Amino acid sequence: MHSVGDYVSDESRYAAINKLLDREGPLTDGYQGAEAAKDFLRHQCKILVIGAGGLGCEILQDLALTGFGNIHVIDMDTIDISNLNRQFLFREADVGKSKAECAAAFINKRVPGVKVTAHHSKIQDHPDSFYMQFNIIIAGLDSVSARRWINAKLVEMVDMENPESLKPLIDGGTEGFKGQSRVILPTISSCYECSLDIHTPPTAFPICTIANTPRLPEHCIEWASVLEWPRLRKDVKLDTDDPDHIQWLYDKAATRAAAFNIEGVTWALTQGVVKNIIPAIASTNAIIAASCCNEAFKIATSCAPMLNNYMLYNGNDSLYTFTWEYEKRPDCPVCGGESMEVDVKRDWTLEQLMEWLSVQQKLLVKRPGFMYATGEPLFMWGPPQIHEQTKPNLEKRVSDLVPEGEEILVTDPNLPFNLTIRMTYV
Repeated sequence: MHSVGDYVSDESRYAAINKLLDREGPLTDGYQGAEAAKDFLRHQCKILVIGAGGLGCEILQDLALTGFGNIHVIDMDTIDISNLNRQFLFREADVGKSKAECAAAFINKRVPGVKVTAHHSKIQDHPDSFYMQFNIIIAGLDSVSARRWINAKLVEMVDMENPESLKPLIDGGTEGFKGQSRVILPTISSCYECSLDIHTPPTAFPICTIANTPRLPEHCIEWASVLEWPRLRKDVKLDTDDPDHIQWLYDKAATRAAAFNIEGVTWALTQGVVKNIIPAIASTNAIIAASCCNEAFKIATSCAPMLNNYMLYNGNDSLYTFTWEYEKRPDCPVCGGESMEVDVKRDWTLEQLMEWLSVQQKLLVKRPGFMYATGEPLFMWGPPQIHEQTKPNLEKRVSDLVPEGEEILVTDPNLPFNLTIRMTYV
């Protein structure tokens, strides 16, 4: 038994790992040999972990103990007291501090020889050159929008004349006793956007309902967050982790609920609706993290074939796993390479098109805006002057605004890209 700080040679520490690398597996193709694999894994491979929460803590631990020597972790969040029951790299004294920095410090202290570099920032704050330096990227995120962004970014970065620009993305996700891991080879395999419709759909409410005829407490909360916040606090980005922001939304929602004789708006419900809170279970995190790190190990060493390309885990009633190849979606707006074809009824107004887009599970848009292909606004939520100028278009028929076969651009806070759609009138 070695205590923290004791010198342990690589051969001793990684004896079990070396058994996997010292002999070539029966299904390997292009294995470069044990010494080359060990050297790349421990001294050359640079891996990025996105997210240092419940799943991210498990991933960081597994990577460090598997032999990855150069690990980076990025997370914009700080530690809350409620994190401590499952995010085991943190202690009570860390509450309020950066998750990325505390996680990196813990691993660096406990696993000598492994270097973990922390980035306390948003993933969107970094240029392409930041992501280009990594060999493998693992996403341990609980945010669909963040996963869509990194997926779209890695697809966008691929240069067909530069093989080094293709960065394998390993995505892990958990929801209660269910989880999944997948390997995404940007532009080659199906991407994250291809499979949006298999996720548990978030509760979506038509904008017309929340704006004009609310019937549920959730309608009032959505009205406060989707419509009132951008209108009254357009210069402040809504932070769903800020209690003051949640209080503001609760106050607005409660006032609206009272005006429509709706009961049930509470502070806890307000927080649950705007954060789309999903229960997290430590055992599920451990299983999915192990699967993600297993795939990273196989990609880094070529000691065994990687997952092709999706693994589903369900631990609700028993232990069940299944793997399959998730195929590329031909009309995927990220990796499909073409505009999305949409059949629009000839008498639909622009507002009806907006409502239709808002309930499409394969898009997950919330407040879509529209622009002509030339960049001229067709309808925009902001800034206020453009919103007022374009608002009358909502009542006009789409067929009168856009000639058949023409393309328009759809923008939305949830979209990490501008979606191009081409209308066919029926």
